[in-house]
Amino acid sequence: MENNHIRFTVYGCVAILFWSCLLASARVVTEQLGPIGGCALLYSVAALLLVLILGVPKPSLFSLRYLLLGGSLFVCYEIFLALSLGFSNSRSQAIEVSIVNYLWPALTVLFSTIGGTKRPNILLYPAILLAFIGVAITVSGEQGFSLNLLIANISTNPIVYVMSFTGAVLWAVYCNLTRRQQSKHNAITLFFIATAIALWIKYALSNEPAISFSWQSSFSLLITAFLMAGGYGLWNIAIIGGNMVFLATLSYFTPVLSAVFSSIILGVSLTHSFWYGVAMVTLGSLLSWYLTREKPKSSLTLGEESPQ
Repeated sequence: MENNHIRFTVYGCVAILFWSCLLASARVVTEQLGPIGGCALLYSVAALLLVLILGVPKPSLFSLRYLLLGGSLFVCYEIFLALSLGFSNSRSQAIEVSIVNYLWPALTVLFSTIGGTKRPNILLYPAILLAFIGVAITVSGEQGFSLNLLIANISTNPIVYVMSFTGAVLWAVYCNLTRRQQSKHNAITLFFIATAIALWIKYALSNEPAISFSWQSSFSLLITAFLMAGGYGLWNIAIIGGNMVFLATLSYFTPVLSAVFSSIILGVSLTHSFWYGVAMVTLGSLLSWYLTREKPKSSLTLGEESPQ
């Protein structure tokens, strides 16, 4: 029994590592196959892998409200995140956009306290503010933080920052909705299929040129889809019998791990101010979780949440 507990926990750790590599790898796919077409292919292959790993749950296992509302939130989040990476002007900007996405843990805690009955710890709001300040520092650019630099950097391509932040808000709402669902079943596969369909519709309506395959792009696509589906699949196994208190804590370090792997995969040198900002995002999110954590028995009601 103890061996299974350790094994499930290891699965969760591997899932976090997969997600840490995912955003940079997805950027490579969009560079090779197009921002919309590449994303559509990525979610299609990932959906197929999830069908093979997790199977397709019966829609009757979930409430119609959750399928429609939760599914819409999931699909919109994934599309916003994927397209914000794909339409970034550079790899450096794609990494900045990915850090904006990591506001979702702090926002998840904030939204849960707004809808809860317990009075939050007075330190919660400074912790959430710390995460936001960290994002502002990372987005300000190489010269360090200033309001003028922040506005100037965002104005070069505002839509990607707006999509990433909107996605973070949507995912925070989705996580709280999923917790209230309190279902032992996972609708991720259904939602991935819906995301792929939505992206193909967007691709058909866009002016993006036809997708051109190569051995390199095909390999990148398969690797990224494997990271995506493998992360969700392993996390789904980990929450069954792993040490979820440990994994939940570790998952809040994903921004740091993601920045490290993104720097390596994309070949981007990140500045000291960027790392300060990432550290603040991570610390703010971790403190937010710590200040509102529940007892170990229920602290792992992460359900379909992911450190992505």
